[in-house]
Amino acid sequence: MVDLAAARVLAQSGLLKPARPDQLIGMALAVARWGLTPATGYAAGAARHGQKPALFDDEGMLTWREIDARTDRIAGELRARGVAEGDAVGLLARNGRGFVEASTALSKCGADVLYLNTGSAGGQIDEVLTREKATAVVHDAEFAGLLAEAAAGRLEITTEKLTALATEPGPGAPRKPEHTSRQVILTSGTTGAPRGAARSGAGIDDLVSFLSRIPLKAGEVTVIPSPVFHAWGLGHLSLAMVLGSTVVLRRKFDPAQVLADIQEHRATTLVVVPVMLEKLLQADPSAYDLSSLRVIASSGSALPGELAEKTLAAFGPVLYNLYGSTEVAYAAVATPEDLAADPRTAGKAPHGVTLRIVDEAGKDVAPGESGRIFAGSGLSFEGYTDGSDKDRLDGLIATGDLGILDGEGRLTVLGRDDDMVVIGGENVFVGQVEDVLLAHSAVAEAAVVGVEDPSYGTKLVAHVVLSGKAGEKELQDWVRSKLARFAVPREVQVHDELPRNTTGKVVKRELSS
Repeated sequence: MVDLAAARVLAQSGLLKPARPDQLIGMALAVARWGLTPATGYAAGAARHGQKPALFDDEGMLTWREIDARTDRIAGELRARGVAEGDAVGLLARNGRGFVEASTALSKCGADVLYLNTGSAGGQIDEVLTREKATAVVHDAEFAGLLAEAAAGRLEITTEKLTALATEPGPGAPRKPEHTSRQVILTSGTTGAPRGAARSGAGIDDLVSFLSRIPLKAGEVTVIPSPVFHAWGLGHLSLAMVLGSTVVLRRKFDPAQVLADIQEHRATTLVVVPVMLEKLLQADPSAYDLSSLRVIASSGSALPGELAEKTLAAFGPVLYNLYGSTEVAYAAVATPEDLAADPRTAGKAPHGVTLRIVDEAGKDVAPGESGRIFAGSGLSFEGYTDGSDKDRLDGLIATGDLGILDGEGRLTVLGRDDDMVVIGGENVFVGQVEDVLLAHSAVAEAAVVGVEDPSYGTKLVAHVVLSGKAGEKELQDWVRSKLARFAVPREVQVHDELPRNTTGKVVKRELSS
């Protein structure tokens, strides 16, 4: 049941625009044919706006009708080669039509799609495919060597081969599967091996929730350099299907190309992870006509306050920062107004999302007090595919972070609950130390870790990438001027770059002490 507030959000997004009777019939037939699955998106789009561009990538443009017809053919080919309903199939592909068409076609087969990280090592992929009991793997040709061991004994086919088969004669689309295809997204694995987090898909309430805080509109253009195998990029690809929006996908992230794509396609939305914002700022956005841009949607890792301020100054009041995870989906969104008031805020919970801060006993803490963050919505995951789960509380899921809610419901994330370090009996949140270091004019990147120390029990070590000259004592004095003395790192190590995963998160376990 859609309430008045939800109807208002949908109307503002343009989703409630009237359609011709033939379009409505075609959309109803698409749902009847494929059910409420990812396969329905392009089939319904083909009925409503079939000749409009659905996708621009490095190979050119595809319309909604073309993608629907091509994925019918690809699904028939996959079924003929042995992909059955309920099979788990790995997909290892970069942003582009290969990913989009393989994912859609696998959904039409009734297979569960396991989105593999293009930054993973071969051994990691082998472990994931084995654990998830994958019967097949679809991949870009460039990953053939990486998959040499992992693909052994499994059906293997490249996205390039499927693209070539898309317009050739062959088996038609399979019948409507009885098994509802699931999307299995891997956790980022910054603290251990990636695990599969499964979800069956979003409903209307979840769409309303997202659009209530990030004002995307139907029929526009979205540029997605964020990797679409990850929950953030995949979520926006799915939203574009529902909204009938055109997406621009490139295999590799090139800041200048991203800015040129916004200019050429008059894009209104840009989907990034924070580390990409740094690169875009360095590429001189003032040299491009970006006047069409209404939304820069950022997520995937922490957004430093300093970077938020620089982005707002360079692009204007268009930055929206989403706080969430693969497991909880989204928990809070900071609008440009929120970020202007406090660049470090994670914002407020969207419509339909429950957000709580609790103590170790699971009791709500008072506004302004710190505690564990729990969140929940219809998009929360069903549990890890290996049978394990996150901590749950009254139907909500632990994000793994500590935070504070102020009196207006704005969330400040203090850092991972295992990133709180006790020094001399005092709690130190390393995220706060990192933010202070990043505010120094000579620090480009910073990560702080707690390590065992024979003299002090635990000490803080700061790992930094410098953009100017600064010595260890200068940086220690800088932190001392902003925070308590026990929060000052006892060591500062300088690196050429910090180890990051494909979504831009620093992999702290790889930092030496």
